[in-house]
Amino acid sequence: MSKKMVILGGGESGVGAAILAAQRGYDVFVSDGSPLKDNYRKDLQTHNIAFEEGGHSVDRILSADEVMKSPGIPDKNELVKQIRGKNIPVISEIELAYRYKGDSRIIGITGSNGKSTTTALTYHICRHGELDCALVGNIGYSFARQVAEDPKEWYVVEISSFQLDDILNFRSDVAILTNITEDHLDRYEYKFENYIASKFRITMNQTADDQLYI
Repeated sequence: MSKKMVILGGGESGVGAAILAAQRGYDVFVSDGSPLKDNYRKDLQTHNIAFEEGGHSVDRILSADEVMKSPGIPDKNELVKQIRGKNIPVISEIELAYRYKGDSRIIGITGSNGKSTTTALTYHICRHGELDCALVGNIGYSFARQVAEDPKEWYVVEISSFQLDDILNFRSDVAILTNITEDHLDRYEYKFENYIASKFRITMNQTADDQLYI
């Protein structure tokens, strides 16, 4: 039996994760409470991935072996509470992509401000340095989709705190933390220290061989 993976959210990260998971043999089901954009619906149909839009089949979702939650969905969401209450593992898209990146290396960039500019500049430097690299993550293109469709030796990944909240083994070979200022506190119980801890999760799995720049 294939492992059942439910993807919550049918946007860029959700559809990218669905494509990678289906490629790797998972039994994939995408569920979005809102209507899907036409291009994402077409992507799922092209890859013969089961999906629903405009609502959630709760029983089917709660039968999952693992759930990939899109970063825009908060933990206070009632369905997410039910999933966690059933002890179903919840991961982020970058965690799934990391699982199948092979020997590729990651430059992960996070921060409250300037991360998009820093990510784009880092990618520009890497590309002009003739590295086989891709620009992915929160900047707009799914890391998981890149791994599935056009794997590279290096990934320059813009990472939000929401993506970091649901990592388990994800590790950046090079991590860059641009800064931390009060932001998104509604997702962190209005406690700045919780938001800071979320950002520092980029270091969670780093080893002595990795690099961190703050």
